[in-house]
Amino acid sequence: MTTIFHIKNMVCDRCKMIVSQSLQEIGVSPISVELGVITVDSKVSLDQEQLRIVLERDGFELIVDKNEVIVEKIKSNLIDFVDPEIKHRDINVSTFLSEVMNRDYSVLSKLFSKMEDISIEKYIINLKIEKVKELIQMNVLSFSEIAYSMGYKSSSHLARQFKTVTELSMSEYKGMRQPQRKSLDQII
Repeated sequence: MTTIFHIKNMVCDRCKMIVSQSLQEIGVSPISVELGVITVDSKVSLDQEQLRIVLERDGFELIVDKNEVIVEKIKSNLIDFVDPEIKHRDINVSTFLSEVMNRDYSVLSKLFSKMEDISIEKYIINLKIEKVKELIQMNVLSFSEIAYSMGYKSSSHLARQFKTVTELSMSEYKGMRQPQRKSLDQII
């Protein structure tokens, strides 16, 4: 038997590493650590208050509300969806989320919008723009290559969306001395 804990603000592999180290500090060897989820052997004695304290110290939160768990799962899956390394481009987001969450998209969408005060579609756009900012800063791909890697049909579509969200052109952003980016757990 296993016990599953849901964690808020886990958005990257580094987050998984930090949570794993935090668990080790309190003497717990997890079975698995995934984005937003840790699984431990149910035979392991784990003080939830101690877990909450160690997680909060590192900027994470233990989630107990059922709806919050669903929203965090949606966020984790959407982070995967927009990752240019993981190709989900052949299906739309509603199909993707319905399949990975095993729930009707309209239910997921309504819950997400209610709890986060933003639609899933706008959240995805914000995720993509933050990823585009990262790719611009890396200075390895052209704007057209960035657009293609992020699943845009054209670089002009990306450029318009980037300008709408950031109020800067991609060239202006690239020329900034101190580019402004948000961590993925701060996007809303």
